[in-house]
Formats: sequence, structure tokens, C-alpha cells
Amino acid sequence: MAQLSDDCFAFGGALLPLEEARRLIVERVKVVADVETVALMQADGRTLAEAVAAPRDVPGFTNSAVDGYAVRFDDLSPDAETRLVRDGRIAAGQTPADPLAAGRAARIFTGAALPVGADTVIMQEDCREDGDMVLIRPGIRLGANRRLAGEDIAAGSVALAAGRRLGPAELGMLAALGQSVVPVRRRLSVALFSTGDELREPGQSLAAGQIYDANRFMLASMLVRAGVVVSDRGILPDRPGALAEALVDAAARHDLIVTSGGVSTGEEDHVRNVIASHGSLFFWRLAIKPGRPVALGQIGGTPLIGLPGNPVAALVTFAAVARPLIEAMTGMLPRVPRRFAMVSGFSYRKKAGRREYVRVSVEAGDGGRLRRFPKEGAGMLTSLTETDGLAELPESMTQLEPGMAVDFIPYGEML
Repeated sequence: MAQLSDDCFAFGGALLPLEEARRLIVERVKVVADVETVALMQADGRTLAEAVAAPRDVPGFTNSAVDGYAVRFDDLSPDAETRLVRDGRIAAGQTPADPLAAGRAARIFTGAALPVGADTVIMQEDCREDGDMVLIRPGIRLGANRRLAGEDIAAGSVALAAGRRLGPAELGMLAALGQSVVPVRRRLSVALFSTGDELREPGQSLAAGQIYDANRFMLASMLVRAGVVVSDRGILPDRPGALAEALVDAAARHDLIVTSGGVSTGEEDHVRNVIASHGSLFFWRLAIKPGRPVALGQIGGTPLIGLPGNPVAALVTFAAVARPLIEAMTGMLPRVPRRFAMVSGFSYRKKAGRREYVRVSVEAGDGGRLRRFPKEGAGMLTSLTETDGLAELPESMTQLEPGMAVDFIPYGEML
């Protein structure tokens, strides 16, 4: 189990800045060190446990990037058409039998090894055949259409760093290096709960005052995308005893616990009190909107992060806090969502000292200005499904006006 250092997140008084919270996570959370070896076909989404050095050059030999003719550059006229004797044919997978003699051109195909002596490849569109001769127009540069041995990866160099999350490009790289298996971090086991007497499962009938649980399904999807194994532990009632029993049991069986709801200061918000009573509570009052109430602590050495109950706040705080926590626990290199400089098409006032995320759409035309969703509530799922991402307003900003520059984070960068 990954254990948090005692008191590493203790914080009181003013709101904790988001970057400070992330810094503390990276500094203090211990990595779940278990490593396993998996087949390359099963490695998508896993975290690389060890750096991979290239055992060989890629490509392993100098080859042609196009279909055409392999020639010696010194045979080409700089300002007139060159006539060379056609000599041989080299397909991909074949080894040229003989060096290329002066005054000759070898027919060659994409991926085929260049014969000794050849240093340039003429695309077949840039030359023409005349009997047993090849006529080449002037203007070709030395080394054109040639892929040198090791120009992609040199033998002995680090191809992939430890902590890299493996995706399609990384798997292709490992395959090109001849790796059939790869050492990866064990997937985290995460227990996921929703809390609240008002919640019901989709498909059940609703009584007065009840709603369907949206957060658990949204967070489960985000957890799967983060590369963990999710254990759906259902809905917990607003009763301290039942909460304590479920969380203590989950702590004994999982690497991490994620909850939503019950972390604020209301009379029916019991999650943080249960954490404090049965483990260690490091309660964050984050300087962030939406999503100020976020509880981080541990029970029996197992970290627990309690997210807000409003869906928008749960999504924002998962992306801002829970995902960095998961990355730190798995030893993954931090993934920083890309921000794109955009132009605001709306005005907005905010408090200084607090980072705010505004749900926005990108308008077609007019330089791609950002349009704010017309309703503000943190419980409105339409504000997520009908927008493209978030405008990030820094702590120092107090007023945003139309025409001002603002950072835009598409949802695809967060989830």
C-alpha cells in the first residue's frame, strides 16, 4: 500500500493554492513499487517501470525513403540532365549483392537497404527511363530520400524514460526495438464510492427528493482512463458508522479510495470526520472554483481522496488533484494538460487568490473566441456536455473582459 507521510498535508487557515497542493502530492506520496512484466500487446495504458535503452540502431541500416533509384551524388550534374546506366533492383528485405559502381543507378524501393557507394535516392517521379538508361533532372541535394542508420534512435540511447505512460506511439517504439515484453508498474486498485441518502442507482425508481448517482459513473470512467483497476463499491448512506465500516474495509483491500460527496461542513457531511476518527485527515480547503471542499487523508496507510458532490466540481477536482495523486502513486511522469491561448468572448469577475475554471465553448469563426456557458451551477451536467472545455483564470486575475487573452483547456486534455 502507498502510505502518505504523517502530517504532510496538514493545512489550516487560508485556502491552499492548487499548485501547492500538487507540489505536496509529488513530494510526499510514496510510489507503489510493484513491477510486473507484460506482453507488448497488453501494455497499452500502463506505466513504464524502467527506462528502455535502444539495443540497436533504428533503422538498423541506411535505406530508401521512397521508390526510385539509388545513385552516387558525385555522378549527378548540378545544372544539366544526368544519364546513368540502370544496374540492379533492390526490394525491401533484400541485401544488395554488390557496391554501386560509378555512372550507374540501382532501382530501389521504399525501405530497401542502399548499396555500398550510393548516398542519394532519386524519386521515380523525378527521373525517366530510356532503354537501359535513367535520365535524372538537376537540382537533387546530397542525401535526398535517404534514411540513415540510427537516425531515429541510436543504439545505447534512452528511447523511453521510466514513468512514461505507454500508448500507441510508445508501443510502436518498443516493437521497433525488438521488445516483446515490457516491465510496468502494477495497476493501482481503487475503491470508488458515492455518498448520500438521496442517491439511487440508474434504473431504480426515485422517491421524492432522490436523484440518480451520476458522479460514480463519471469518476469510474476517469479512473479507467487514468490506468487503474476500479472496484465499484456503490453508494454509502449518510451514517458515520456505515461510512466507517465501508472505508476501513476498502482501505484493507485497495491502494486508494476515491469518494464523492460528504466532504463539506454540513451536518450530513460525515466523510472527513470518519477519516479523522479512523486514520489521518489532511483536509484541503483549496483555492479553486468549482471544488473548494476536497478531503485528503489516509486510513490504515491507504490514501483517500474525498471529492465534492456536485458533478462539475467532482470532475474539475479529479482532474486537478486526484489524477496527479494517481500519477504520483504509480511513478508516472506528470501529465500537464496543454493550455491554448484563446480570446475571451465574455466578461467575468472573480476573487483574487483563487483559481477558477469557467465552462466554455469555442465559437466558430471570429478567431475562435470562447463563449461562456449561460448557467453557472456546479451541479449542471449540461454545462459539461454542451461545452468544449474550461477557461482557466489564474489567482491574480480579478476581471476578464471580451477580447482579453485567456488559457483554454479542452476536456480531452483533462480526462
